Parts: sequence; structure tokens; C-alpha cells
Amino acid sequence: MSQQNTRLGVTLMIAASFVFAAQDGLSRHLATEYNVFMVVMIRYWFFAAFVVAVAARKAGGVRAAAATSQPLIQAIRALLLIVEVCVMVIAFVVLGLIESHAVFTSYPLVIAALSGPLLGEKVGPWRWAAIGVGFIGVLVILQPGMGVFSPAALIPLTSAVLFALYGLLTRYAAQRDSAATSFFWTGTVGAVGMTVVGVWFWEPMTGPDWVWMGVLCVSGATGHYLLIRCYDVAEASAVQPFAYLQLVFATVIAMAVFGETLEANVAIGVVIVVGAGLFTLYRERIARRLPGAG
Repeated sequence: MSQQNTRLGVTLMIAASFVFAAQDGLSRHLATEYNVFMVVMIRYWFFAAFVVAVAARKAGGVRAAAATSQPLIQAIRALLLIVEVCVMVIAFVVLGLIESHAVFTSYPLVIAALSGPLLGEKVGPWRWAAIGVGFIGVLVILQPGMGVFSPAALIPLTSAVLFALYGLLTRYAAQRDSAATSFFWTGTVGAVGMTVVGVWFWEPMTGPDWVWMGVLCVSGATGHYLLIRCYDVAEASAVQPFAYLQLVFATVIAMAVFGETLEANVAIGVVIVVGAGLFTLYRERIARRLPGAG
């Protein structure tokens, strides 16, 4: 572990959030022109190469990174994530970046809600209250029962639930495996899983779009590298709130590049969801310091 430097960690998290937002914009562009499975497959090929390269530089190399006593859990994690990524990219195409990200910001609340029944973690009344308020924010975004409500809005909500399950399995796997091992399995098994599906949807790509695909792949590796460095120099609880800036960056990209608009109900709902999420992170930090607090 490097020496703790919270300011540097925050800077790295903000940079990673911007890179991932740009990656989402590129994913939306490419998935509008080509099959989603093919786009995600090529992205995962580069991700797997990056993961292997990182593992090779660590002590023990690839063999040490791949070693696990729970291969089934690790494989399920990786496969859950590729499904989540595909669903989210479909949401970008169908709904756009703003509404998709607005709904997806609820995933920390889903993690908090499911951590009790699935992992046996104690969730106190304060966090349950925050979870309830957060899902009111999601309802404000979705506007169920209103004439403008579209069932397609459930696509990013499905993605949020899948990502929450992936996060919970990551917590479970972390009880016996290192972060390096989980990262290795995420990239390699994910690439294999996407290849099994994506190779059947191959389409010829134009020269300019191959350039954009290259930028997409490099941005993914860059974002993950920034996250690795971030968590290496600062506590996750100190930098995690700044991950919400990805929504801000994605909104700016959506409005500037794709001509999307930020509706009032989405803005209000996002404020509620993000506020609830930040409060949940705050109470979780207190609970770690004072066992029994919720």
C-alpha cells in the first residue's frame, strides 16, 4: 500500500469519473452504429489484455493473480458484469446518457438494501431511511403512472440491480481473494464470455469508427488504471462520493455532443438519489468505526 494521500486520491477519482463518462459517450456512438455485443466484446478484449499486463508486473505474475479458492464465485461475478455492461449500453442507445445515468446512480442504494439479507451485514434504521428516500428519487426520475413514463426506463434500473449484485459478490469474494485476483478474473473471464456471444454478431466497421473503438478501449484501460491508483493512495470511503461526478460529466457530454436535454424531474430525482447515496456512505463509514451504529 502506498502512503495515504487523500487529495491525490480525490483527484484520481475525478479523473477516472471523467474518463468513464467519455467512455460511455463513445459506447453510445458505436452501439448506435453497430451491434452492442460486438462493441462490448472488442472493448473486453483490450480490457483482458490490460488485466493480464497488470498481473504480469505484480509479484508472482499471472499465476498468482489467477489463484483463487472460489473460482465459481469469481466466474459468476465476471459474467454478471458483462451482462450489466451490455444492458447499460443498450440503455444509452434507447434512452440516452442522461436518463440512463440518472437511474443507474441508485446502485449504491441497492447494494445497501441487499447487503443485509445476502451478506449478513447490519443495516441500521438511518441507512434504511436513506434507501427509502433514494428510491423515492428514482420514482421521481421514472415518473410511473405519468403519461411520459416509458417502460424502457426500466433498462438502466435493471443494470443498476445487476451492478449491485456484482458489487455484493465482489465484497464476498474479497473475504478470501485479493483485489488483484478479482480484477484478473473480471477481465479474463469477461472477455471469454463476451467472445462466446459477440463473435456471432460481428459487423464490418469503417476506418473512422475503428479509431473511435481504439479510443474506447484505451479510455477503459486508462479509467481502470486511475481507479487502481486512486484506491492505492486513499481510502475508498474518502473518495467514493466523488464517483458521482461521472453523472455530471456524462450529462455535459450528452447535452454538448448528442443534443440531449436535462428534464426537471430527472434533475430533482438525481439530487434526491445522490443525496441519499452520500448519506448512506456516511452512515456506513460510521458503522465501520462504531459497530452497532446504522
